[in-house]
Amino acid sequence: MRKALKNQLAELIALLPEAHETILKGIDDNDANTITVCLTDCQNAAVSIGTKIDESEGEGTTTVKALEAYCELLFRIHQEVTGGNAEKKSIQKKLKKCYIDISNKLLYEIPDTKEVVFLPYKASMWDSLESVWKKAAADPMVNAIVIPIPYYDKNPDGSFREFHYEGGEFPKDVPIVSYEKYSLEKNHPDEIYIHNPYDDRNFVTSVHPYFYSSNIRKFTDKLVYIPYFVLDEIDPGNRAAIEGIKHFIETPGVLNSHEVIVQSENMRQAYIECLMEYTGEKNRRFLENKIKGTGSPKIEKIKSMTIDDVEIPEEWKKHIFKEDGSRKKIIIYNTSVTALLQESEQMLRKLLDVFRIFKEHRDEVTLLWRPHPLIKATICSMRPQLYEAYEKIVDIYKAEDFGIYDDTADMDRALVMADAYYGDASSLVTLCKAIGMPIMIQNAHAIEESKDMNP
Repeated sequence: MRKALKNQLAELIALLPEAHETILKGIDDNDANTITVCLTDCQNAAVSIGTKIDESEGEGTTTVKALEAYCELLFRIHQEVTGGNAEKKSIQKKLKKCYIDISNKLLYEIPDTKEVVFLPYKASMWDSLESVWKKAAADPMVNAIVIPIPYYDKNPDGSFREFHYEGGEFPKDVPIVSYEKYSLEKNHPDEIYIHNPYDDRNFVTSVHPYFYSSNIRKFTDKLVYIPYFVLDEIDPGNRAAIEGIKHFIETPGVLNSHEVIVQSENMRQAYIECLMEYTGEKNRRFLENKIKGTGSPKIEKIKSMTIDDVEIPEEWKKHIFKEDGSRKKIIIYNTSVTALLQESEQMLRKLLDVFRIFKEHRDEVTLLWRPHPLIKATICSMRPQLYEAYEKIVDIYKAEDFGIYDDTADMDRALVMADAYYGDASSLVTLCKAIGMPIMIQNAHAIEESKDMNP
């Protein structure tokens, strides 16, 4: 039984002794009317409590049997009162015995269960919550519910544009509950986990405003935020380094959550120091309890995976294997939102140059291009003048068909398949480091342009 419901029922049961005193006083005063009203109220309360327990635990619990015995006692007391042979001491003893029996059975024989809700928005970011969900789902005392939530792309003026819902893109082993069929207010889950910290402060996308952290924290006892990204480790004593990541920290999700789980103890200290500047020294102890450096589920998952854990699409295999059946080297090519915003037109030229080089060496090496999942939405919102050119480059890459284009939600598959990383500095680099993958960061200005792939 949910702890919240169990507490509510315990509070109702705790009111019974006061009603019993009224019954006993009615016997002293020979006030049959007051006794009858009070007996009826007690019976109604017992029936209501028993119904709630049946709905939660199923029929046949010993607590409901104790409540049924209590109702029978109330009926007999009414008969004794109306028959004029009510004995106060005997009735007092029996009422007390029933009350203790009901209270103990509810407390000790009906186990507490927790309802834990996970609110991912992009399927490609599910790995930031997946291992936490799996642990919760394996616990028989936890009802773990995954509710993908809708989000919008944004226009340059900040207004909402395209609506997205990715509930159908999650792994098959994840049971999905529709956000339209679950009420946070009504169910008041014990814990809610989120991985999007931005609320209305993201220029590119926004989860539906109902699911902003400022709102949903009202519907749970514990809102937990786990970042969907991992960052390069920093020295928490390096003020310049902390300044460089403060835009990840001073967000509504961090501030509104009851608990924040980050990738390491050093990152925990960095969060605390940054938030100290934002909220004041008086909050240090509070922040030290709130921020946990117990590790990122993203890193935990990728470290546990092997090539046997992934299913390679059939259409990819022609790029992975040579004619003699041997395997080519696979380079995961990651292009980030930040690099595109900073370099813009230069990055488009860089893309073409990278494709030219890998096309020339496609017999030995396969390029697995995995652009950031928000890159198109970012261009539309913040660099709309580049959208047509970028789309043309994507079309060229697909048409040339010398490499793999991966815009699926499964980032871990690409990491497990790849032999090395090439591309922009991003959180993906940290994951590659965690599994010992060779890394090369691209320089957008180091290009040898080719005329045959000009957008």
